[in-house]
Amino acid sequence: MKKLTGTFRNTQWDPYLLITQIIAMQALLYVSLGTIMYVMDFFAEANHTLDHIFEYHEIHVTDLGGRLVIVAFILNSLVGAGLLWFVVRRTKLCLDFSFTFHFTHLVICWWYNEAFPSTIGWWMLNAVCTALMCVCSEFLCLKTELKEIPVGYTALNNKVDL
Repeated sequence: MKKLTGTFRNTQWDPYLLITQIIAMQALLYVSLGTIMYVMDFFAEANHTLDHIFEYHEIHVTDLGGRLVIVAFILNSLVGAGLLWFVVRRTKLCLDFSFTFHFTHLVICWWYNEAFPSTIGWWMLNAVCTALMCVCSEFLCLKTELKEIPVGYTALNNKVDL
């Protein structure tokens, strides 16, 4: 008996595609964070260093520079949601990619600081950014996945593989 499988979406595990998407997302998210941070540093008249991205002590609300770092991370989460929608386009993978980016960021911060991030502000910001990126990207991907499939007179005359 012939197995009824559609060709709408490939469900096989493709490690090359997955690794390529992870690398692309990491690179694009760090480029966007660096760009946003550059603009924020321009407004705060601060030096442009990697410390603003990887130094967990930079995340605070006591001065303008720290607040702009927080805003940059939140804006990057929204940009990341759009990038996930553009690169991955799968609702069920949004949580995985959001967590992967922020877990990798944790490891890089740990290496950069030579100490495990210990401030509650850093953990809260990354938890909020992970949730924000995940929920917004799931919304965008779900909206795309649930679009109506156009069925018209010309579509009825063509054979469709179901």
